[in-house]
Amino acid sequence: MQKFIYTIGLIVLSFLPTYTFAQDQESELVDELETTKIVEYNSLENDNLQNDQYTEPDGFYRAEVQAVDTKEGELLGRKLITQNLTLKILNKDKKNAIIVVENGGGTDLQESQIYKKGDVLVVVRTMVGDKEQYYIQDRYRLPGLLGMVIFFLILTVIFTGKQGMGSILGLIASVGVLVGYLVPSLLNGQNPVLITFIASFSIITLTIFISHGFRTRTFIAFISMNLTLILAYGISAIFVYLAQMFGVGSEDTFYLASIVNADLDLRGILLAGVIVGMLGVLDDVTVAQAATIDEIKRANLNTKFKQLYKAGMSVGRDHIASLVNTLALAYVGSSLPLFLLLYINSANVPIWVTLNSEFIGQELVRTLSGSIAIILAVPITSFIAAKVFDKYVHKPRTEKEKTHHHGHSH
Repeated sequence: MQKFIYTIGLIVLSFLPTYTFAQDQESELVDELETTKIVEYNSLENDNLQNDQYTEPDGFYRAEVQAVDTKEGELLGRKLITQNLTLKILNKDKKNAIIVVENGGGTDLQESQIYKKGDVLVVVRTMVGDKEQYYIQDRYRLPGLLGMVIFFLILTVIFTGKQGMGSILGLIASVGVLVGYLVPSLLNGQNPVLITFIASFSIITLTIFISHGFRTRTFIAFISMNLTLILAYGISAIFVYLAQMFGVGSEDTFYLASIVNADLDLRGILLAGVIVGMLGVLDDVTVAQAATIDEIKRANLNTKFKQLYKAGMSVGRDHIASLVNTLALAYVGSSLPLFLLLYINSANVPIWVTLNSEFIGQELVRTLSGSIAIILAVPITSFIAAKVFDKYVHKPRTEKEKTHHHGHSH
């Protein structure tokens, strides 16, 4: 265990040079400016691009801001900012090439669009005839994101040990199923219902046994999850039909439909998203309920089915109350900017019209479907677990199991 933690620590240290790379290279700017060809181009943020014909990107590069020349103006009371950025490309194929960017072009730049010396950006190169043109696409965030992931992995391993490692492997398996099977299949126009159930079954099978091991309580949670998922899907399909949802509640779906050649079933994709969103919370509920009833039986081997079920439901009610609230807040939080926009527009649009929108309808369907799945999972899991453990003969725990035991698994 200690060797594993030390290994993770070494990985973190190995990535530290990435954060300091920009600072270490600043002293080379003067010499490179004299020897490197400067290519001038406009930023994507400038809406008045000189090229009227769209061209596909020819390459993506990381570039560090070496110098900033900022000009400020004012138009109709609005502060206008233009930045001339001197950038040094960091990628190997164009390493140390210097390019100059006009960022803003007299527009009202947001704080996120104003850059300073030392910032690392993502730039895109396009070819217009035999001439190179570059523009800024975004900030380069991967080092920071990678650091957060490593920090998360370290905390998970330190506080949960082998079970935490299993949950990480389960998460990787889930992402693999989604990216390797679900997404390509949906984009190919295959039946969303069938594809989603196959993907969900695969995710449940992989994650629950990798994360929680091959134990009786795990098999109970596995069966309960699948039964709950089938019922929840039927209820979600009814909700979508009654609410006249067609999966076009956001601009993303329109854009997706316009660029994909296959005839996409947007309503089916909406349902697929609802089902996939349930998987994590169902894992939580079913494993917790099965573990709770297992531990109640271990504490008193004379406890029978009726008492086990009642005790499980008593714990489950508190679980339902907390998770339903958590699920609703998670959906609202993920769409908070759009909710703010709808609130602003409420001055001109009646509240009933806003509530009638498909966007609000989709979020309501997601929240209610997930909440109903939680509510159904508790009695289903409690019933199956109580039935199984009523006659189940528990083996005495080993000293290692006693040391690492805890009732609520995640």
